[in-house]
Amino acid sequence: MKRIVLTLTTLAVVALIGVVSTATAFAGGATQISGVAFFDGADTCDSESVGADFALVMSGDLEGCLYTFVETAQSSPSGTYREVGTERFVASEGAGTFETTYRVEAKFEDVDNLAGTIFERCQHPIVEGSGTGIFEGVSGQLFFRADVEAGNYSYKGHLRY
Repeated sequence: MKRIVLTLTTLAVVALIGVVSTATAFAGGATQISGVAFFDGADTCDSESVGADFALVMSGDLEGCLYTFVETAQSSPSGTYREVGTERFVASEGAGTFETTYRVEAKFEDVDNLAGTIFERCQHPIVEGSGTGIFEGVSGQLFFRADVEAGNYSYKGHLRY
């Protein structure tokens, strides 16, 4: 009886190791991240000092300021809006930085004033080789989604080193 229990326990451990190894391989060794960002209306990130169009204050797995540099913006009479640009994330207390490119897709009730958000989402691939400090050698991607009712942006993504 002890031998059967030992054999079943060994098989279970081997199966668990296989599942964990497979999951890590599918994730490519990436670290999953998530959090919430807020539009920096009070300009605590001092966007003007870095020449940014605006910034988001990041909380969660990424703490700091995400400076946004808009390159192109297009809107249509139907209320759809598209924006492309670059960003620079600066971690709190200067722990490190990285850069992204981004693409926003949104729909607004008043697209001329970018007011009355119906939905907004964007993709932010990290520019390889742009990381400094704790982000040296980082790659990956962030995904943001506007929470219209809460007035913030939830994000998730993955970082690879």
